[in-house]
Amino acid sequence: MGNRIVQLGYGKQGKVVLEDLVKTASFDELIIADAAPSFTDEIAKIGDPRVKPVRFDVDDFDGLVKLMRGASVVVELLPIRFTMQVAKAAVEAGVHLVSSVFIVDWSIQDPEGVRKQQEDMAKIDCMAKDKGLTVLKEFGMDPGLDVAIAGEAVKQLDEVRVLYNYGAGFPEPRLMNANPIGYKFTWSIVDTMCSYSIPGRLLKNGEWHDVAADSMFTPENTHILELSEIGGRVECFVNGDGYSLAEIFPSIAKTATSLGRFICRLPGHAALWERLVKSGFVSTKPVKVKGVNVVPAEFCAALLGSQSQFHYGEGERDVALIRSDVRGLKDGKPARTVMQLVDLRDLETGYTAMQRTVAYPMSIGTQMVMNGVIQKRGIIDASDVPFETLRKELEKRGLKITQKNEPWDGNQELGGESTTTRTSLVACD
Repeated sequence: MGNRIVQLGYGKQGKVVLEDLVKTASFDELIIADAAPSFTDEIAKIGDPRVKPVRFDVDDFDGLVKLMRGASVVVELLPIRFTMQVAKAAVEAGVHLVSSVFIVDWSIQDPEGVRKQQEDMAKIDCMAKDKGLTVLKEFGMDPGLDVAIAGEAVKQLDEVRVLYNYGAGFPEPRLMNANPIGYKFTWSIVDTMCSYSIPGRLLKNGEWHDVAADSMFTPENTHILELSEIGGRVECFVNGDGYSLAEIFPSIAKTATSLGRFICRLPGHAALWERLVKSGFVSTKPVKVKGVNVVPAEFCAALLGSQSQFHYGEGERDVALIRSDVRGLKDGKPARTVMQLVDLRDLETGYTAMQRTVAYPMSIGTQMVMNGVIQKRGIIDASDVPFETLRKELEKRGLKITQKNEPWDGNQELGGESTTTRTSLVACD
């Protein structure tokens, strides 16, 4: 058989991945696998005999391996708690894998759990290399496009002193008062809840600052970013370990004095969620409720997810933001490069900006692996993907990366904007 794709997951992002693969990829068969009872009827409406639905149980490891065998590539869009299992099955089946999320589940913070995951990752990487397989992880929006764009921004300077990376999804400013929390969800709500209580680390002016798991929303750990592209400002919060940027881009490890990864929300988000996080509402540790174990994060997700006011209605748009702010030296002179992607929901198709910025990279990455554009084996990430090819494919789908180069005044402040940086960004050449 020729090119065969197996797609795991037919949720919000998965629907757009499938549509883009059908529209732009060359394949003989595409197996779309999901556990939802009604999704087979939706697949039938596509009317493409090459696309075949399969009901599957991701906890059935042997069944997963059997489903994958013979595929050219597997594209995975499942919750992060399943990704390690899927990656193990992919290398066992001898197939390439493209995943939208981290293989390591960042909600697992206990030392033994972290150690076990790192060991599993090393085994997967070794097996993939031995079998000549590519495992492209974290290739959605954030993680994914954030790393790809940061890698290109870093290349613009000869010596990097500062790298601040932003990846965020939030409602357009006019929806700030659309509900009591000023936010609407475009991806897994329970994963959003869990991401609100993970530890972080920021390098600022040569000093490391640890952010406790329940402190990402405290005033000392937030800053404001002016975004003329959306006509307003956003609050920014530390998102994970800034040192990971030095690990991804070793060339900056010895020169950088400020490193940070951030998410953004509309103003007011921090004040609300600081109190909720510190009160335990997003904890993953079960509590007893009338003799029943209830996970607070899952309860919050179910409560908010059950209400239409926290989902996008007709005519309402979300914003997806990727921004890399790099400062340092170019030709011996202080210089700054800001590369950015801002996307809004496409009201014609109804696809949210989050769907577009996750699904399109996934489709593009799948095709680059399947067609041999990506040759590196083992576990790789967005920094290993040919940027120019990615950029051109994104532009075909209406996602435009902008770039601005300017002199740098030496300021390393978070969100620090010079007057010239507030002007409209220009497109990459």
